[in-house]
Amino acid sequence: MRIGAVFPQTEISADPVAVKDYAQAVEGLGFDHILTFDHVLGGNAATHDLKGPYKHTDSFHELFVLYGYLAAVTEKIELTSGIIIIGQRQTALVAKQAAAIDILSRGRLRLGIGIGWNDVEYEALGMNFADRGKRCEEQVEVMRALWCNDLITYDGKWHKITDAGLNPLPPQQPIPIWFGGHADAVMRRVAGMGDGWFPIFELDDAGKAALDKLRGYIEEAGRDPAEVGIETFNTVAGKTPDDWADAARLWKQHGATHISANTMNAGFSSLDAHIDALRRFKEAASDA
Repeated sequence: MRIGAVFPQTEISADPVAVKDYAQAVEGLGFDHILTFDHVLGGNAATHDLKGPYKHTDSFHELFVLYGYLAAVTEKIELTSGIIIIGQRQTALVAKQAAAIDILSRGRLRLGIGIGWNDVEYEALGMNFADRGKRCEEQVEVMRALWCNDLITYDGKWHKITDAGLNPLPPQQPIPIWFGGHADAVMRRVAGMGDGWFPIFELDDAGKAALDKLRGYIEEAGRDPAEVGIETFNTVAGKTPDDWADAARLWKQHGATHISANTMNAGFSSLDAHIDALRRFKEAASDA
């Protein structure tokens, strides 16, 4: 099972040296990947009915720019978006940006995508919030076509590309696409076209049932469940190394291929504290 670290978006500060030091420390500890959350604009909770956790007071580095930087200051660690909100972005531009990161990192990008919850961002970015789910499927088709061909012609419901293509193309053809989200429609997208899934739940009876449901959908789609990766996020706050090891062991038993440690909201006041927690998590999870 591959072990990752969740980039502490809201707590790492805007200092580029801190960003570099974090990434190099994580790579030096032997982590397999860095996973980063995505958020473009934060709404004011006093004037918006926000459905999710982030608002205008939460600091976020722009994910693709961040990974362009990390590609230059790291050597081998995988760069994972977990997840980028695909529906609020122009598809061809995302394909171009993802290809650029894959090129600059020499094939180290794993593109996690989702449709998001924040209508404030969709409004500001000029994209339709209502059709984001179904549109996502067409976006994946378009991106994969662009990554794997010099030229494409595509005429869909939401996209029209006439004899055009990206240059340069990414080393990975196609770049792996993982999905985030728990709706039944998301699980069917994972089963039909995804390389992996990011479930965010405890592995209780309901969680195990969800994994079984996904595997059933994958088989219905004519695919082997072993071909679809599973990554869980583990929050270090309020947990002990024994808890982390137990969680890693349980997820591994139920088919997880990746596990990541999230050090945000744990009360750490320094970068060193985040790194120390990651070191302890890595030791615990590696023993699972």
